[in-house]
Amino acid sequence: MQDLDRIDRKILDLLQRDGRISITDLAQQVGLSATPCAERVRRLERTNVITGYHARVSPRELGRNLLVFLEIKLAVKSDEVFEKIKNELHRIPEVMECHLVSGDFDYLIKARIPDMQDYRTLLGEILQRMPSSAQSRSYVVMEEIKETLYLQT
Repeated sequence: MQDLDRIDRKILDLLQRDGRISITDLAQQVGLSATPCAERVRRLERTNVITGYHARVSPRELGRNLLVFLEIKLAVKSDEVFEKIKNELHRIPEVMECHLVSGDFDYLIKARIPDMQDYRTLLGEILQRMPSSAQSRSYVVMEEIKETLYLQT
């Protein structure tokens, strides 16, 4: 864990809200001049506190109207199986997130696709790539209530 002071936390807060803010405006809002503010931002990037800057894109405008969550429960579990699954799921562009979790199932997958027919195809592809037999359970999102990447500093 990084030792972050009040100014670092304010920089992180502002950059999460507006990643395109200029160093001049950022510096003004945190009470620094531009040079020390830019140095702090570079340090936060160098130490991987800031891992990137991204454009937030509308899934609907790209025709990805369906958001689904998929639980996968494996029949066989081993480090080799987990590694193979990780490699396979990285190759599927519709999979936005994949988490190895504890509990009644092994993986929680988040995917965005155009429609239910595409989801049927995606589900078949995912299950086919599993190195052992697997059970699945799907959840189709009817309404997105909240989604954020913001981390409170």
